[in-house]
Amino acid sequence: MQHAEEADVAKAASRASTAPGRLTPAQLHVVITLGFCGLVSAADNWFVSPALPAIASTLAVAPTVAAIILTAYLVPYGALQPVCGRIGDGVGRLRLLRIIVLGLAVGTFLCAAAPSLSLLVVARIVTGCFAAGIISVSQAFVGDVVGREHRAGAVGILMGITFAGQGLSAGLGGILTDAVGWRAAFTAFGVLALIAWFGLFTLREPAHTKAGVVGRADAEGAQGPESGAIGDGGAEGGARASCRASANPVVRFAADALRIFFGPHRAVFLLACSTGVLFLGTYGLMGTFLAEACGLTPTESGLVMMLYGVFCLLGGALSGRLGARRGLSHVISIGEVAGQVAALALVLSWATGSWAPALVAAASLGLGYILVQPTLVTLSMEADPAQAGLCTGLIGFAVFACGGVGSALGTALLAAGGYGLLWAAVLCCLIVQGLVSRRVLPVGAD
Repeated sequence: MQHAEEADVAKAASRASTAPGRLTPAQLHVVITLGFCGLVSAADNWFVSPALPAIASTLAVAPTVAAIILTAYLVPYGALQPVCGRIGDGVGRLRLLRIIVLGLAVGTFLCAAAPSLSLLVVARIVTGCFAAGIISVSQAFVGDVVGREHRAGAVGILMGITFAGQGLSAGLGGILTDAVGWRAAFTAFGVLALIAWFGLFTLREPAHTKAGVVGRADAEGAQGPESGAIGDGGAEGGARASCRASANPVVRFAADALRIFFGPHRAVFLLACSTGVLFLGTYGLMGTFLAEACGLTPTESGLVMMLYGVFCLLGGALSGRLGARRGLSHVISIGEVAGQVAALALVLSWATGSWAPALVAAASLGLGYILVQPTLVTLSMEADPAQAGLCTGLIGFAVFACGGVGSALGTALLAAGGYGLLWAAVLCCLIVQGLVSRRVLPVGAD
């Protein structure tokens, strides 16, 4: 039975490389199942944004101080994504996903029980470490299943589901926080993580990727100093292969990561860094802004921010079609313009003291992010197709670790000049990113 299921997934991947139509039911099952895992990992962090005032009140600290729990999750969440991507390339993506999704559930239950801010920060770090590989490993797994031709559209749907959870969880988290408290909200998301974990047992690793894992392990074990001279082309390739064969795994991982990140596709990875700082950094502080500057309750703030999730879902469904018609660089440009609209709307919301412009901000931020981030993921896989997990992990590192940095920088700007300075700075930086990306990304890149 298991071999038959593996054969079905492999056949689906083969059909995806040639068929111009929609994803098959088997492929959609994979995308939706992994999308739910990503949804839970994103929701587990971002429902905290509208709950920050309640968490701060319970733990007797200021909301701006409690914002450290966003950074405590995002930094390891981003920093360990390349590590998880590399491990998934070597030991099997599905096996790794089952381990880290279970760890996410356990960590989330620990957050619900934390009696102080310091212990909550520790629990968030632990949770972020386990959650780190869920998105990057899922992206690579989907790429294995659907093939190159459908990769952009499938990753767009996957990330649309994932970050719909980011937005929708803000509303759910706000409602739960108001109704039964933030500890109950953490418990609810822990239960969702367990459901996602059980869902992974309905999937099977594609047969061709299993063979690839074994083949890579055998090749690395058998490779000697001379074996790379032919395969990598000349003396330079032989030296690189010899270095890989003799170096320990940590050195080999670091060398590969640096080679990919700063190689010919470095513009893609550096744009991912600025995307994390600006898009995720902005989103992380919106809940506090709506509470402090607009006077909304956690539930009201969450409902406003739910528009982020709705437009992530819509944008994820559209990104593949836009990329096929106009090129991936054009999709990124549209997303950056949407981000600029979001920042301008937040400036207007601050200037007027009204929450109405924040509706536009939440919708535009969700649309912009979901058009930019998954498109950068698709472009990154071309940096080294043989190590797609590492490539997607490096994008995750750039976006999410820098998202944590963005929250910290935003908090510093907030302390220095208030929300007006913060949102104006975000708007200026997004305009600069848009101008730079038009220069460094080739027109019609695919």
